[in-house]
Amino acid sequence: MRRRTTQRWMLSMVVLLASGGLYWWYVMLSPYGHSLPPDPDGIYLQSRHGLFAYGTLTSPVVRWVVLGESVPAEAARLEGFRRQGLDLVVAPGEYVSGQYLAVSGPQLRRLDRYERLGSRYTRERHALIDGRQAWLYRRIED
Repeated sequence: MRRRTTQRWMLSMVVLLASGGLYWWYVMLSPYGHSLPPDPDGIYLQSRHGLFAYGTLTSPVVRWVVLGESVPAEAARLEGFRRQGLDLVVAPGEYVSGQYLAVSGPQLRRLDRYERLGSRYTRERHALIDGRQAWLYRRIED
């Protein structure tokens, strides 16, 4: 009886892990589910980009899953905005704490896919408090 319970538990774990893996493949790597807008300016061909992360991308684990490698982050602040749920809204005199990431063009493409650029978020360029320019994602209003 105990052996059968252990086998069922192990089978459940295998199914759960496989389902999670398929979900991540579908969301992050597959050509299904989301198509990026065209890249007329050749953004993805540029070698380095700054990115201001203020949500899930502040987690090293999430960055590793999304980008397939470890990307270091530095503390950063964005002035003139505040967080509102999953978005940033203009708020003079306020600031948002986050992280600055230096990413390559192909990494930015993967981040755009993760953030569902064009359907869920837009990508805007802003100056951080220290003067560095960085892309940031802002929610598209429904």
